[in-house]
Amino acid sequence: MLKIYGIKSCDTCRRARKYLGEHNIEFEFHDLREDGLDIQMLERWTSRIGWERLLNKQSLTWRKIPEVDRNGMTHDKALAAMIDNPTLVKRPVLESKKFIAIGFSEKRFGDFINRNEI
Repeated sequence: MLKIYGIKSCDTCRRARKYLGEHNIEFEFHDLREDGLDIQMLERWTSRIGWERLLNKQSLTWRKIPEVDRNGMTHDKALAAMIDNPTLVKRPVLESKKFIAIGFSEKRFGDFINRNEI
């Protein structure tokens, strides 16, 4: 089953959930704040897509990190920061056995549906 990881208050996550509902796609929603985020999830995702794509550099949380720490970001530091601050995870994260996707795009979601990947 498709699983969506995000934050309930995130507009992008809401749009993704609405889109999937309108297309009768079953999914489970995992709120990163309420349900938690652990190192195993991050390792699984970053092994498939890389930590650089997962790290949300547009977030307010990212801008609050001192510049010296942002410039010296590494895999381990990024994962530790995301564990401490789930808003640093670019969202939503959609995960199934066939794919992992970061962020929401109607076109991309439509492509997944048309290829029967969801």
